[in-house]
Amino acid sequence: MWIEIADKSGFCFGVERAIRLAEDAAERFGEVWTLGSLIHNPIVTKSLEKKGVHIAEDVENAAGKPLVIRSHGVSAQIEKKAEELCAEIIDATCPFVAKIHRIVSETSAEAVVVLGDKTHPEIIGIMGHAAGRVYACAGADDIEGLFARGELSDNEDVTLVAQTTFDRGRFEEYSERIGRNHSRVKIYDTICHATSERQRNAEELAKRAALMIVVGGRSSSNTGALAAICARHCKTVFTESAADIPKQILSGLRSDSLIGITAGASTPVYTIKEVHERMNEEIRSVNENEEDFAALLEADQSFIKLRNGMRVKATVVSVSDREVGVEVGAKQTGYIVREELTNDPEAVVANLVKVGDVIDAIVIKVDDSMGTAALSKKRVDTALSLEKMMAVKDANETIEGVVSNVVKGGVIVFSDNTRIFIPASQTGIPRSGSLDVLLKQTVKLKIIEVNDQRGGRVVGSIKLASKEVRDAERAKFWENIEVGQKFVGEVRSIEDYGVFVDIGAVDGLVRTSELTWNRVGHPKDIVKIGDKINVIVKSYDPEKKRVSLSAKDPDDNPWTKFVTEYGKGDVIKATIVSITEFGAFAQIIPGVDGLIHISQISTERVNNIASVLSVGQEVEVKIIEIDTEKNRVSLSIKALMEEADSDDDSENEE
Repeated sequence: MWIEIADKSGFCFGVERAIRLAEDAAERFGEVWTLGSLIHNPIVTKSLEKKGVHIAEDVENAAGKPLVIRSHGVSAQIEKKAEELCAEIIDATCPFVAKIHRIVSETSAEAVVVLGDKTHPEIIGIMGHAAGRVYACAGADDIEGLFARGELSDNEDVTLVAQTTFDRGRFEEYSERIGRNHSRVKIYDTICHATSERQRNAEELAKRAALMIVVGGRSSSNTGALAAICARHCKTVFTESAADIPKQILSGLRSDSLIGITAGASTPVYTIKEVHERMNEEIRSVNENEEDFAALLEADQSFIKLRNGMRVKATVVSVSDREVGVEVGAKQTGYIVREELTNDPEAVVANLVKVGDVIDAIVIKVDDSMGTAALSKKRVDTALSLEKMMAVKDANETIEGVVSNVVKGGVIVFSDNTRIFIPASQTGIPRSGSLDVLLKQTVKLKIIEVNDQRGGRVVGSIKLASKEVRDAERAKFWENIEVGQKFVGEVRSIEDYGVFVDIGAVDGLVRTSELTWNRVGHPKDIVKIGDKINVIVKSYDPEKKRVSLSAKDPDDNPWTKFVTEYGKGDVIKATIVSITEFGAFAQIIPGVDGLIHISQISTERVNNIASVLSVGQEVEVKIIEIDTEKNRVSLSIKALMEEADSDDDSENEE
């Protein structure tokens, strides 16, 4: 007898993410609460309880406390209630589940149908996000019943989604039938990619095995589906732990039988390992009863038989600069060379694994003559990373990575040991710029393509991640903007009529007249591109996305100084700053000019102002009018002339 563990056994991306978020939150807050079990596995639940992750039966029980939304997700109503009552929300909803929430909440269809177990928390959460009528159905017969009873009509649009852990074979069967009979039912394939792979791997193994051990929580929907699939092909035992496996489970099996092990998405590695060890003990027990155990060892019957492509659990027994020695329960000595440990060319082996670690690996070459087996951890990681990247893409999440090198047409980023290609057009660097500025930089990015048919090709975009941040900043900006709000902005461009200033989320216009209280010829005489200037919001238009700014500080308003120090009738000295057809403007103080109308220049008729006054000339004038509403000052030279003539006449009379 020999044992084989199915590929894709154990934690999926969504479960790993939920546990990591919960543990991080517990470490940060000391204690956190979840609405029901974080995942459907009692062993993991007990482990989390010891780390400070407690179960709350409802939102009220978690009032005032940090709350983790579990991987199955919750209804929109509960989300809103949690936001009102709980101290902080940590959303650990599986990205694949969150995608279904978006589909059912944004659909324009009159009704939504969800395939799955209506009592399962995932289904309850999905139904709680549907905008219109919503029904939970176990299969095609249930859906046909809705049409037969008139609850659904062929004259209306219907959206059909499935629980992420729904049996792939049954989903395809039901979809074909419903699509054939009802043309207005739009069917979305929402089964998790990892679930489909897990089911396919388990079924392939079950077809070859005499016995399948399915490991996971009894309330776990995806583990139950695995057990049902395996049971179609061979004897199947569904167990939560090694301790629950019945004694003499191998009774009646032939000595050359294959025993398969698979596990649900919420089953930890250590539980799978315990089951594996328990089954090895059972095999040894059977062998000892049938014939001399030592002879069996010699015949290699007590060890697993390695085959190229087999996925195994490998325990690290030695670490060197070039390779890692591992034990896999086979007669051969296993090893993993550095190049098969990781995709990262700069990684240090000792930083990747340590003695005692249990890792997933794939057998790539068995050499019986040398008694060795070459394995690869990288190839398992690549498959898992593709699964993670697919989930990241579907959830439209933003991740971080480090730019490792510049290649033809773009750059390479490593994120969580995954190699991601960023095309030059998606880096955010202009064509005239150099991609080298990104080298060794930590960047945020979106995943835009995952193609496991092209050697695990993953394509990302720094540009989209930056745009999302920018869009979020813009949305927040338009929500909070107010007239009078102050910013420190950077001059982005200079035009004849003013300058455009970056104030963080948008660019605002400072017109030339708003750059300074003093008279300005051209904006470039005041500022240059890249200058940091203080600005104030004068007005804004959210619809047209326009902001008018002023660089004038109200506290430095020269008009305030003018009206404080000067009054109507004052005689002052002013400097001519410009000449027009209708008069001349004279600067009284910096920032305040007064108009000497052509009729106020002389007691005699003036036809050509330039023949009487010149720019830069200092003249004595009288303030004859101050318009405080329009901030205008009228000046007169003529008034002083008339007063002088009047004084001369008085003296002559005397």
